[in-house]
Amino acid sequence: MANLTVTLPSSVEVAARRLSTQRNTSLDSLVGAALREYLLSSPRRMYQISTSTALVEGVYAGSVPSSTLLENGGFGLGTFEGLDGEMVILDGEIYQVTGSVRRRSDDFLVPFAAVTHFREDVVFQIERVACLKDLELACDPHRVSGNLFYALRVDGVFDTIHARAVHPVQQGTRLLDAAKTELEFHLHNVEGTLVCLWSPSYASSFSVPGYHFHFISKDRTKGGHVLDCSALQLRARIQIVSAYDIRLPEAGSFLTTDLSRDPASDLAKTE
Repeated sequence: MANLTVTLPSSVEVAARRLSTQRNTSLDSLVGAALREYLLSSPRRMYQISTSTALVEGVYAGSVPSSTLLENGGFGLGTFEGLDGEMVILDGEIYQVTGSVRRRSDDFLVPFAAVTHFREDVVFQIERVACLKDLELACDPHRVSGNLFYALRVDGVFDTIHARAVHPVQQGTRLLDAAKTELEFHLHNVEGTLVCLWSPSYASSFSVPGYHFHFISKDRTKGGHVLDCSALQLRARIQIVSAYDIRLPEAGSFLTTDLSRDPASDLAKTE
Protein backbone atom coordinates (compact mmCIF):
# COMPACT_ATOMS: atom_id res chain seq x y z
CA MET A 1 0.00 0.00 0.00
CA ALA A 2 1.27 3.49 -0.88
CA ASN A 3 1.10 6.53 1.38
CA LEU A 4 -0.17 9.76 -0.18
CA THR A 5 -0.21 13.11 1.60
CA VAL A 6 -2.76 15.62 0.36
CA THR A 7 -4.30 18.88 1.57
CA LEU A 8 -8.11 18.90 1.81
CA PRO A 9 -10.51 21.76 2.43
CA SER A 10 -11.77 21.59 6.02
CA SER A 11 -15.35 21.06 4.81
CA VAL A 12 -14.28 17.94 2.85
CA GLU A 13 -12.39 16.58 5.86
CA VAL A 14 -15.40 17.05 8.12
CA ALA A 15 -17.71 15.36 5.60
CA ALA A 16 -15.28 12.46 5.12
CA ARG A 17 -14.92 11.86 8.86
CA ARG A 18 -18.68 12.03 9.36
CA LEU A 19 -19.32 9.52 6.56
CA SER A 20 -16.62 7.14 7.81
CA THR A 21 -18.34 7.13 11.20
CA GLN A 22 -21.77 6.58 9.66
CA ARG A 23 -20.53 3.67 7.55
CA ASN A 24 -18.36 2.28 10.36
CA THR A 25 -15.30 2.19 8.12
CA SER A 26 -11.83 3.70 8.36
CA LEU A 27 -11.02 7.08 6.86
CA ASP A 28 -8.29 5.43 4.76
CA SER A 29 -10.79 2.96 3.28
CA LEU A 30 -13.36 5.66 2.57
CA VAL A 31 -10.92 8.02 0.85
CA GLY A 32 -9.38 5.13 -1.11
CA ALA A 33 -12.81 4.03 -2.34
CA ALA A 34 -13.68 7.61 -3.35
CA LEU A 35 -10.45 7.98 -5.33
CA ARG A 36 -10.93 4.60 -7.03
CA GLU A 37 -14.44 5.60 -8.06
CA TYR A 38 -13.28 8.94 -9.46
CA LEU A 39 -10.07 7.82 -11.17
CA LEU A 40 -10.74 4.25 -12.28
CA SER A 41 -14.48 3.98 -12.91
CA SER A 42 -16.08 4.48 -16.29
CA PRO A 43 -18.42 7.51 -16.24
CA ARG A 44 -20.28 6.22 -19.30
CA ARG A 45 -21.18 2.81 -17.86
CA MET A 46 -24.51 1.73 -16.41
CA TYR A 47 -24.66 -1.22 -14.03
CA GLN A 48 -28.04 -2.93 -13.68
CA ILE A 49 -29.44 -5.73 -11.54
CA SER A 50 -32.03 -7.96 -13.30
CA THR A 51 -34.34 -6.76 -16.10
CA SER A 52 -37.52 -4.77 -16.61
CA THR A 53 -39.22 -7.86 -18.06
CA ALA A 54 -38.55 -9.80 -14.85
CA LEU A 55 -39.96 -6.90 -12.84
CA VAL A 56 -43.12 -6.78 -14.96
CA GLU A 57 -43.63 -10.52 -14.50
CA GLY A 58 -43.36 -10.35 -10.70
CA VAL A 59 -39.75 -11.37 -10.00
CA TYR A 60 -39.08 -9.24 -6.92
CA ALA A 61 -36.60 -11.37 -4.96
CA GLY A 62 -33.27 -9.73 -4.13
CA SER A 63 -30.22 -11.17 -5.87
CA VAL A 64 -27.26 -8.76 -5.53
CA PRO A 65 -26.03 -7.06 -2.31
CA SER A 66 -26.58 -3.32 -2.06
CA SER A 67 -22.86 -2.94 -1.26
CA THR A 68 -22.07 -4.36 -4.72
CA LEU A 69 -24.59 -1.98 -6.28
CA LEU A 70 -22.87 1.05 -4.68
CA GLU A 71 -19.45 -0.17 -5.78
CA ASN A 72 -20.72 0.21 -9.35
CA GLY A 73 -22.31 3.65 -9.02
CA GLY A 74 -23.68 6.23 -6.64
CA PHE A 75 -26.48 7.62 -8.83
CA GLY A 76 -29.57 5.74 -9.99
CA LEU A 77 -32.89 4.18 -9.13
CA GLY A 78 -34.62 0.87 -8.51
CA THR A 79 -36.86 -0.94 -6.05
CA PHE A 80 -36.67 -3.26 -3.04
CA GLU A 81 -37.57 -6.88 -2.32
CA GLY A 82 -41.29 -7.48 -2.69
CA LEU A 83 -41.66 -4.00 -4.23
CA ASP A 84 -41.27 -2.48 -0.77
CA GLY A 85 -40.92 1.12 -1.93
CA GLU A 86 -39.10 3.19 -4.52
CA MET A 87 -35.28 3.27 -4.51
CA VAL A 88 -33.39 6.53 -5.02
CA ILE A 89 -29.57 6.39 -5.18
CA LEU A 90 -27.98 9.83 -4.90
CA ASP A 91 -24.47 10.91 -3.90
CA GLY A 92 -23.58 7.34 -3.00
CA GLU A 93 -26.50 6.82 -0.61
CA ILE A 94 -29.56 4.56 -1.00
CA TYR A 95 -32.96 5.88 0.08
CA GLN A 96 -36.11 3.79 0.49
CA VAL A 97 -39.31 5.75 -0.20
CA THR A 98 -42.56 4.29 1.12
CA GLY A 99 -44.91 6.53 3.09
CA SER A 100 -41.72 8.09 4.46
CA VAL A 101 -38.02 8.11 3.49
CA ARG A 102 -35.38 5.88 5.08
CA ARG A 103 -31.66 5.94 4.33
CA ARG A 104 -30.46 2.36 3.99
CA SER A 105 -26.96 1.95 5.42
CA ASP A 106 -27.31 -1.83 5.89
CA ASP A 107 -26.29 -4.41 3.32
CA PHE A 108 -29.37 -6.01 1.73
CA LEU A 109 -30.27 -7.88 -1.46
CA VAL A 110 -31.55 -5.80 -4.39
CA PRO A 111 -34.08 -7.21 -6.93
CA PHE A 112 -33.84 -4.46 -9.55
CA ALA A 113 -31.78 -1.28 -9.84
CA ALA A 114 -29.55 0.65 -12.24
CA VAL A 115 -26.66 2.92 -11.24
CA THR A 116 -23.83 4.88 -12.79
CA HIS A 117 -20.88 6.96 -11.63
CA PHE A 118 -22.50 10.26 -12.55
CA ARG A 119 -20.32 12.87 -14.27
CA GLU A 120 -22.24 15.33 -16.40
CA ASP A 121 -21.43 16.00 -20.04
CA VAL A 122 -23.75 19.01 -20.28
CA VAL A 123 -25.26 21.46 -17.78
CA PHE A 124 -28.29 23.58 -18.69
CA GLN A 125 -31.11 25.64 -17.16
CA ILE A 126 -34.80 24.87 -17.59
CA GLU A 127 -37.42 27.62 -17.23
CA ARG A 128 -41.15 27.44 -16.51
CA VAL A 129 -42.00 23.76 -16.26
CA ALA A 130 -45.79 23.38 -16.14
CA CYS A 131 -45.82 19.59 -16.24
CA LEU A 132 -43.55 16.58 -16.53
CA LYS A 133 -43.90 16.59 -20.31
CA ASP A 134 -42.46 20.13 -20.39
CA LEU A 135 -39.43 18.88 -18.48
CA GLU A 136 -38.94 15.99 -20.89
CA LEU A 137 -39.20 18.30 -23.91
CA ALA A 138 -36.60 20.63 -22.36
CA CYS A 139 -34.21 17.70 -21.92
CA ASP A 140 -34.76 16.19 -25.38
CA PRO A 141 -32.42 18.56 -27.32
CA HIS A 142 -29.53 17.64 -25.01
CA ARG A 143 -29.66 13.95 -25.97
CA VAL A 144 -27.28 13.58 -28.91
CA SER A 145 -28.92 10.36 -30.12
CA GLY A 146 -32.04 8.34 -29.51
CA ASN A 147 -29.97 5.16 -29.56
CA LEU A 148 -27.81 5.84 -26.49
CA PHE A 149 -28.67 5.81 -22.78
CA TYR A 150 -28.57 8.83 -20.46
CA ALA A 151 -28.49 9.72 -16.77
CA LEU A 152 -29.99 13.06 -15.77
CA ARG A 153 -29.89 15.01 -12.53
CA VAL A 154 -32.31 17.92 -12.08
CA ASP A 155 -32.08 20.17 -9.01
CA GLY A 156 -34.26 23.02 -7.83
CA VAL A 157 -37.37 24.14 -5.98
CA PHE A 158 -40.50 22.45 -7.33
CA ASP A 159 -43.86 24.17 -7.08
CA THR A 160 -45.52 20.77 -7.16
CA ILE A 161 -44.47 17.13 -7.23
CA HIS A 162 -46.96 14.32 -7.83
CA ALA A 163 -45.23 11.09 -6.85
CA ARG A 164 -46.03 7.50 -6.01
CA ALA A 165 -44.48 4.62 -4.11
CA VAL A 166 -45.16 0.96 -4.78
CA HIS A 167 -46.54 -1.13 -1.93
CA PRO A 168 -45.21 -4.55 -0.82
CA VAL A 169 -46.81 -7.46 -2.67
CA GLN A 170 -46.37 -11.22 -2.82
CA GLN A 171 -43.74 -12.69 -5.10
CA GLY A 172 -45.20 -13.42 -8.53
CA THR A 173 -47.71 -10.54 -8.47
CA ARG A 174 -47.45 -8.94 -11.89
CA LEU A 175 -46.39 -5.29 -11.91
CA LEU A 176 -49.70 -4.06 -13.36
CA ASP A 177 -51.57 -5.62 -10.44
CA ALA A 178 -49.03 -4.34 -7.92
CA ALA A 179 -49.48 -0.80 -9.25
CA LYS A 180 -53.13 -0.86 -8.14
CA THR A 181 -52.05 -0.68 -4.49
CA GLU A 182 -49.45 2.09 -4.85
CA LEU A 183 -49.44 5.14 -2.58
CA GLU A 184 -49.56 8.63 -4.13
CA PHE A 185 -48.20 11.90 -2.73
CA HIS A 186 -48.78 15.56 -3.65
CA LEU A 187 -45.89 17.78 -2.55
CA HIS A 188 -45.79 21.59 -2.73
CA ASN A 189 -42.92 24.10 -2.71
CA VAL A 190 -40.30 21.45 -2.08
CA GLU A 191 -36.58 21.66 -2.87
CA GLY A 192 -34.88 18.53 -4.08
CA THR A 193 -33.43 16.42 -6.85
CA LEU A 194 -34.85 14.40 -9.71
CA VAL A 195 -32.80 11.28 -10.44
CA CYS A 196 -33.56 10.13 -13.97
CA LEU A 197 -32.49 7.43 -16.40
CA TRP A 198 -33.46 7.57 -20.08
CA SER A 199 -33.45 4.44 -22.24
CA PRO A 200 -34.19 3.87 -25.96
CA SER A 201 -37.37 2.06 -26.95
CA TYR A 202 -35.39 -0.93 -28.24
CA ALA A 203 -34.23 -1.58 -24.64
CA SER A 204 -37.69 -2.34 -23.22
CA SER A 205 -36.85 -6.01 -22.64
CA PHE A 206 -34.24 -5.10 -20.03
CA SER A 207 -34.71 -1.40 -19.17
CA VAL A 208 -37.56 1.10 -18.77
CA PRO A 209 -37.85 2.99 -22.08
CA GLY A 210 -38.04 6.78 -22.11
CA TYR A 211 -37.63 9.03 -19.07
CA HIS A 212 -37.84 7.38 -15.64
CA PHE A 213 -37.81 9.98 -12.83
CA HIS A 214 -37.50 9.46 -9.08
CA PHE A 215 -37.49 12.36 -6.59
CA ILE A 216 -35.81 12.95 -3.23
CA SER A 217 -36.22 16.17 -1.24
CA LYS A 218 -33.18 18.10 -0.05
CA ASP A 219 -33.98 17.26 3.57
CA ARG A 220 -34.36 13.57 2.59
CA THR A 221 -37.87 13.28 4.08
CA LYS A 222 -40.01 13.09 0.90
CA GLY A 223 -39.76 11.38 -2.46
CA GLY A 224 -41.07 8.77 -4.86
CA HIS A 225 -41.54 7.84 -8.49
CA VAL A 226 -42.51 11.05 -10.29
CA LEU A 227 -45.85 11.17 -12.11
CA ASP A 228 -45.91 14.95 -12.65
CA CYS A 229 -44.19 18.14 -11.52
CA SER A 230 -44.01 21.91 -12.02
CA ALA A 231 -41.32 24.53 -11.35
CA LEU A 232 -40.18 28.00 -12.37
CA GLN A 233 -36.46 27.30 -12.74
CA LEU A 234 -34.38 24.12 -12.58
CA ARG A 235 -30.73 23.20 -13.12
CA ALA A 236 -30.21 20.05 -15.18
CA ARG A 237 -27.16 17.91 -15.83
CA ILE A 238 -27.00 15.07 -18.34
CA GLN A 239 -24.52 12.25 -18.85
CA ILE A 240 -24.21 9.98 -21.87
CA VAL A 241 -24.17 6.24 -21.14
CA SER A 242 -22.68 4.03 -23.85
CA ALA A 243 -21.77 0.90 -21.85
CA TYR A 244 -24.41 -1.27 -20.18
CA ASP A 245 -23.58 -4.05 -17.72
CA ILE A 246 -26.49 -6.25 -16.62
CA ARG A 247 -26.15 -8.65 -13.70
CA LEU A 248 -28.75 -11.45 -13.93
CA PRO A 249 -29.97 -13.45 -10.89
CA GLU A 250 -28.48 -16.95 -10.78
CA ALA A 251 -31.17 -18.50 -8.58
CA GLY A 252 -34.83 -18.22 -7.64
CA SER A 253 -37.89 -17.44 -9.75
CA PHE A 254 -35.88 -15.56 -12.37
CA LEU A 255 -34.72 -18.93 -13.71
CA THR A 256 -38.22 -20.37 -14.12
CA THR A 257 -40.46 -17.38 -14.95
CA ASP A 258 -41.57 -16.96 -18.57
CA LEU A 259 -39.84 -13.76 -19.71
CA SER A 260 -40.72 -14.06 -23.40
CA ARG A 261 -43.47 -11.39 -23.40
CA ASP A 262 -42.68 -7.87 -24.59
CA PRO A 263 -43.07 -5.70 -21.44
CA ALA A 264 -43.29 -2.33 -23.26
CA SER A 265 -47.08 -1.97 -22.97
CA ASP A 266 -47.16 -2.86 -19.26
CA LEU A 267 -44.23 -0.56 -18.50
CA ALA A 268 -45.99 2.34 -20.25
CA LYS A 269 -49.12 1.77 -18.15
CA THR A 270 -47.22 1.59 -14.87
CA GLU A 271 -45.16 4.70 -15.64
